[in-house]
Amino acid sequence: MARKGYGRRRVLVTGGAGFLGSHLIDRLIERGDEVLCVDNLFTGQKQNLDHLHGNPAFEFIRHDVTFPLYVEVDEIYNLACPASPVHYQHDPVQTTKTSVLGAINMLGLAKRLRCKIFQASTSEVYGDPTVHPQREEYWGNVNPVGVRSCYDEGKRCAETLFFDYRRQHDLPVKVARIFNTYGPRMHPSDGRVVSNFVMQALKGEPITIYGDGSQTRSFCYYSDLIDGFLRLMDTPDDFTGPVNLGNPSEFTIRELAEQVIALTGSKSKIHSLPLPQDDPKQRQPNIELARRELGWEPQVALNEGLRHTIAYFDKQMSEEGLAEAAI
Repeated sequence: MARKGYGRRRVLVTGGAGFLGSHLIDRLIERGDEVLCVDNLFTGQKQNLDHLHGNPAFEFIRHDVTFPLYVEVDEIYNLACPASPVHYQHDPVQTTKTSVLGAINMLGLAKRLRCKIFQASTSEVYGDPTVHPQREEYWGNVNPVGVRSCYDEGKRCAETLFFDYRRQHDLPVKVARIFNTYGPRMHPSDGRVVSNFVMQALKGEPITIYGDGSQTRSFCYYSDLIDGFLRLMDTPDDFTGPVNLGNPSEFTIRELAEQVIALTGSKSKIHSLPLPQDDPKQRQPNIELARRELGWEPQVALNEGLRHTIAYFDKQMSEEGLAEAAI
């Protein structure tokens, strides 16, 4: 519901210049909302928002969510936090602060405004799971002092804060646990497996897998995930989540590498490196709750989503090559 006296709903999206945030903003504007995008551009990219410049329904503020924000909005989507190991391990203290202080500041804003707030949590709250596939009732197997802890534990603490605000202040909250997601606007050097493999294949470089590549992941195309966000946000206030959002189709990392090589026509060879610390061996969502409560499940198969993603990165590389040639 929009603010009294205003015709359109005004929605705040933190981390809005990122891969998922920018796609969420597109969907919100398409359905008729006004969007206030907040991002400090640590990992977000301005070019993800270039097509929105001059759009009267869009506003951008450069701001770090570890500091309070004073705005007037009707809904909040909190997506602010580096999401790839390369980025979140670059400054682990800041990563934890973004998850925890960012949650506190956005929850405080939602409390003042009495508005609904969405938290982009992660499958990493399950750690290296001993239960497979992962259900929302599973409490996880997380190393609290490892190199990934800044992200894993930061997101776990953020969930704690969301549910404490719900219990203590009756705040309408929505918590989604995001599993591996991919698609156009991923950062080409973010270190995530799909972008890594696609860029290596397009450049004809060796495709680097860790260990023997038998560890599994489940890959969800961005458009399916954003649909899940919107469906979750539109549920009645008594449904809070957490709810798994991801594609339950499970693939080994080696299978992903082989698909990317085949779809790109690359001559790249697969090269093995040692497993990093605390790398999960299995990752697959149980999405029964999302099916039941949201009427949601992914529609885009991995093969189709990879084609779109490869085309995006191929175009980006071509445009960058033309720009360099013109200098």
